[in-house]
Amino acid sequence: MGRIGVIIPAYNEEGAIAKVIADIPSYVSEVVVTNNASTDNTALRAKEAGATVLLEKRKGYGFACLEGIRYFNSLKMGPDIIVFLDGDYSDFPAQMTRVIDPILNGEADMVIGSRALGKREGGSMTVPQIFGNWLATNLIRLFYKVEFTDLGPFRAIKLDKLNALNMEDTTYGWTVEMQVKAAKNNYRSVEVPVDYKARIGISKVSGTVKGTIMAGYKILWTIFKYL
Repeated sequence: MGRIGVIIPAYNEEGAIAKVIADIPSYVSEVVVTNNASTDNTALRAKEAGATVLLEKRKGYGFACLEGIRYFNSLKMGPDIIVFLDGDYSDFPAQMTRVIDPILNGEADMVIGSRALGKREGGSMTVPQIFGNWLATNLIRLFYKVEFTDLGPFRAIKLDKLNALNMEDTTYGWTVEMQVKAAKNNYRSVEVPVDYKARIGISKVSGTVKGTIMAGYKILWTIFKYL
């Protein structure tokens, strides 16, 4: 098995982050939590749980992911595969094996953990989230000729392939940017079913009207930006 690195962007997730880290499989080489301007004890809880903690003072999911990538690229012996997952305990970290297996087996460059194909706990995704995923993935199929069912945060990608994408988004468009750029670069992308449960705490995106609107706008804007 190649070296596996995990990046967890986290903003005010002190109640969940240790649970997420505890469920990550032992074969992972290093878990990085990017503390994204949290005002609670997220960083402390992550460090206590054994993660490498980075600080990104600029708020934004993409900013946090980019800082994690920068860190792994700075290592002399960095990981071969990067796994992204959220810090709110809505994903099932123990299902990481199914997310990385297609890459390890030489079948894919990038794998998306699809909540649409897996089992979703009632109330774990809002109606706007479900509709937004449906709309975005259908637009990607229409314009980029690639089949996706989800823009889910639980995903894996080869580090060299990730670096080649030259990721830029700093906020809500991060996941869709990765998928449309992968399509433009003819990456072998596959989806696997992952389960999803209600998060711990209130979502900073889907939990607010402003967050929902801003995320929807940015996702659509990103799809058309890279056409």
